[in-house]
Amino acid sequence: MTLLTLLYLYIGFRIKHFLCDFLFQTDWMALTKGIPGAEGRKALLIHAFIHGIGTFALTMIFAPSLWWLGPLDFVVHGIVDRVKGMITYKRQWTPKSTKFWWAIGFDQEMHNYTHLVYMLLIITALGGITV
Repeated sequence: MTLLTLLYLYIGFRIKHFLCDFLFQTDWMALTKGIPGAEGRKALLIHAFIHGIGTFALTMIFAPSLWWLGPLDFVVHGIVDRVKGMITYKRQWTPKSTKFWWAIGFDQEMHNYTHLVYMLLIITALGGITV
Protein backbone atom coordinates (compact mmCIF):
# COMPACT_ATOMS: atom_id res chain seq x y z
CA MET A 1 0.00 0.00 0.00
CA THR A 2 1.34 3.41 -0.90
CA LEU A 3 0.96 6.50 1.27
CA LEU A 4 -1.48 7.87 -1.29
CA THR A 5 -3.63 4.72 -1.01
CA LEU A 6 -3.49 5.06 2.77
CA LEU A 7 -4.73 8.62 2.44
CA TYR A 8 -7.60 7.43 0.20
CA LEU A 9 -8.46 4.75 2.75
CA TYR A 10 -8.48 7.28 5.60
CA ILE A 11 -10.62 9.73 3.62
CA GLY A 12 -12.89 6.84 2.66
CA PHE A 13 -13.55 5.98 6.30
CA ARG A 14 -14.11 9.63 7.21
CA ILE A 15 -16.63 10.07 4.37
CA LYS A 16 -18.30 6.75 5.22
CA HIS A 17 -18.70 7.80 8.84
CA PHE A 18 -20.07 11.23 7.95
CA LEU A 19 -22.56 9.77 5.50
CA CYS A 20 -23.72 6.92 7.75
CA ASP A 21 -23.74 8.74 11.08
CA PHE A 22 -25.15 12.05 9.90
CA LEU A 23 -26.62 12.18 6.38
CA PHE A 24 -28.13 8.67 6.26
CA GLN A 25 -29.25 8.63 9.90
CA THR A 26 -32.83 9.83 10.16
CA ASP A 27 -34.17 11.82 13.09
CA TRP A 28 -36.13 8.71 14.08
CA MET A 29 -32.93 6.63 14.27
CA ALA A 30 -31.02 9.30 16.17
CA LEU A 31 -33.78 9.92 18.70
CA THR A 32 -34.95 6.32 19.13
CA LYS A 33 -31.89 4.03 19.01
CA GLY A 34 -31.04 4.61 22.68
CA ILE A 35 -34.45 3.99 24.20
CA PRO A 36 -35.41 0.63 25.71
CA GLY A 37 -37.64 -1.80 23.87
CA ALA A 38 -38.27 -3.07 20.38
CA GLU A 39 -38.50 0.36 18.75
CA GLY A 40 -35.10 1.39 20.10
CA ARG A 41 -33.53 -1.89 18.96
CA LYS A 42 -35.09 -1.54 15.51
CA ALA A 43 -33.71 1.98 15.04
CA LEU A 44 -30.29 0.86 16.27
CA LEU A 45 -30.19 -2.21 14.00
CA ILE A 46 -31.06 -0.17 10.91
CA HIS A 47 -28.46 2.48 11.77
CA ALA A 48 -25.74 -0.08 12.50
CA PHE A 49 -26.62 -2.00 9.32
CA ILE A 50 -26.02 1.15 7.27
CA HIS A 51 -22.56 1.43 8.86
CA GLY A 52 -21.86 -2.22 8.15
CA ILE A 53 -22.74 -1.73 4.49
CA GLY A 54 -20.44 1.30 4.29
CA THR A 55 -17.52 -0.59 5.80
CA PHE A 56 -18.21 -3.60 3.60
CA ALA A 57 -18.10 -1.35 0.51
CA LEU A 58 -14.76 0.15 1.56
CA THR A 59 -13.19 -3.22 2.24
CA MET A 60 -14.38 -4.51 -1.14
CA ILE A 61 -12.54 -1.60 -2.77
CA PHE A 62 -9.30 -1.90 -0.78
CA ALA A 63 -9.07 -5.46 0.57
CA PRO A 64 -11.91 -7.77 -0.51
CA SER A 65 -10.54 -10.63 1.62
CA LEU A 66 -11.53 -8.57 4.67
CA TRP A 67 -15.21 -8.41 3.64
CA TRP A 68 -16.08 -9.59 7.17
CA LEU A 69 -15.18 -6.14 8.53
CA GLY A 70 -18.62 -5.02 7.31
CA PRO A 71 -20.56 -7.41 9.55
CA LEU A 72 -18.07 -6.73 12.36
CA ASP A 73 -18.71 -3.00 12.04
CA PHE A 74 -22.45 -3.67 12.22
CA VAL A 75 -21.88 -5.31 15.62
CA VAL A 76 -19.27 -2.89 16.98
CA HIS A 77 -21.05 0.26 15.85
CA GLY A 78 -24.29 -1.07 17.29
CA ILE A 79 -22.70 -1.80 20.68
CA VAL A 80 -21.03 1.61 20.93
CA ASP A 81 -24.21 3.46 19.99
CA ARG A 82 -26.41 1.32 22.24
CA VAL A 83 -24.20 1.87 25.29
CA LYS A 84 -24.09 5.62 24.65
CA GLY A 85 -27.84 5.70 24.06
CA MET A 86 -28.65 3.70 27.19
CA ILE A 87 -26.44 5.90 29.36
CA THR A 88 -27.84 9.18 28.03
CA TYR A 89 -31.41 7.83 28.29
CA LYS A 90 -31.00 6.45 31.82
CA ARG A 91 -29.33 9.60 33.10
CA GLN A 92 -31.76 11.79 31.16
CA TRP A 93 -28.96 13.74 29.49
CA THR A 94 -30.30 15.96 26.73
CA PRO A 95 -28.59 18.26 24.23
CA LYS A 96 -28.89 20.96 26.89
CA SER A 97 -26.55 18.95 29.15
CA THR A 98 -22.77 19.13 28.92
CA LYS A 99 -22.57 15.43 29.79
CA PHE A 100 -24.73 14.60 26.76
CA TRP A 101 -22.12 16.22 24.51
CA TRP A 102 -19.31 14.44 26.33
CA ALA A 103 -21.12 11.17 25.62
CA ILE A 104 -21.51 12.12 21.94
CA GLY A 105 -17.82 13.02 21.74
CA PHE A 106 -16.75 9.76 23.40
CA ASP A 107 -19.03 7.82 21.05
CA GLN A 108 -17.45 9.50 18.01
CA GLU A 109 -13.94 8.78 19.28
CA MET A 110 -14.80 5.11 19.77
CA HIS A 111 -15.93 4.99 16.14
CA ASN A 112 -12.71 6.71 15.05
CA TYR A 113 -10.61 4.15 16.95
CA THR A 114 -12.67 1.35 15.41
CA HIS A 115 -11.88 2.70 11.96
CA LEU A 116 -8.21 2.93 12.88
CA VAL A 117 -8.22 -0.78 13.75
CA TYR A 118 -9.94 -1.57 10.44
CA MET A 119 -7.33 0.49 8.61
CA LEU A 120 -4.50 -1.35 10.36
CA LEU A 121 -6.04 -4.68 9.37
CA ILE A 122 -6.35 -3.54 5.76
CA ILE A 123 -2.78 -2.22 5.71
CA THR A 124 -1.54 -5.53 7.11
CA ALA A 125 -3.56 -7.54 4.59
CA LEU A 126 -2.01 -5.51 1.78
CA GLY A 127 1.53 -6.10 3.00
CA GLY A 128 2.16 -2.86 4.84
CA ILE A 129 3.02 0.60 3.55
CA THR A 130 5.58 1.27 0.85
CA VAL A 131 7.22 4.65 0.74
